[in-house]
Parts: sequence; structure tokens; C-alpha cells
Amino acid sequence: MAIGTQVSQELERKMTCITCPTGCQLEVTRNADGELSITGAQCRRGEVYARNEILDPRRVLTTTVRIRNGSLPLLPVRTTEAVPKELLADAMRILAKVEVTAPVRTGDVILPNILDTGIDVTASRDMKRAEDAF
Repeated sequence: MAIGTQVSQELERKMTCITCPTGCQLEVTRNADGELSITGAQCRRGEVYARNEILDPRRVLTTTVRIRNGSLPLLPVRTTEAVPKELLADAMRILAKVEVTAPVRTGDVILPNILDTGIDVTASRDMKRAEDAF
């Protein structure tokens, strides 16, 4: 579903909240008018999680990119923020074509502003040049 799309169909969905260790069992219902009702949350964070999961689901993307002259062939990377779930496949296609050159430090920006989201992809670990690794 596109961000900003009006959703008016009725819905009933059960989910487990993942914002804290409690793991509340949430039930989300949406009436014909599009109003959401969220039950089962023991705190406000659970309500916010359920609302976002229905209206604008997002995920932090973690993957690897190729690295030239590195001590390993792949460099782990992640997005600095959660990306709209509908963009994950496109982001993966872009990152599959990325190759960086060692050395790289944790937090280095590998790809700025992926898919014009304002979200950067950064290195998740240091990677030395192959000849400097030993």
C-alpha cells in the first residue's frame, strides 16, 4: 500500500508488539469509516506500533554489499532509519549493484539518501584492506 493512500476497507488483524520485551498480543480492527481500534496494548508504545504497522509499515534494512580489497568479500550494511516496507525490494536491487573499496569504518555512509527517502545506508563494521588484515 502506498504511503498516504486512503484506507477505508474493514480489517481485523492480530499481531505481537515488538517494541518491548512484554510482547503484548494486539488486535487491530478498522471499521468501514477507516477508524482503527487497538486492544491488548499494555502501554502507549504498543498502540503506536500497531497503528504504524497497519498504516505505514517500515523496516530497518540490513544486508551486505561487495567490497574490493577487503579482508572479507562482503561488507555488512544497514539503513540509518526504518525504510517503508514497500521500498525494500527496490533498495535491495540497488544495493546488489554497489561495490565499495576497503578500508571502511563502521558508520561510513555507503549510499546516501537511498531511493530519495532521506535515509542513508551505512557500514555495520570496520573492514581493513586485505593486505593490512594480518
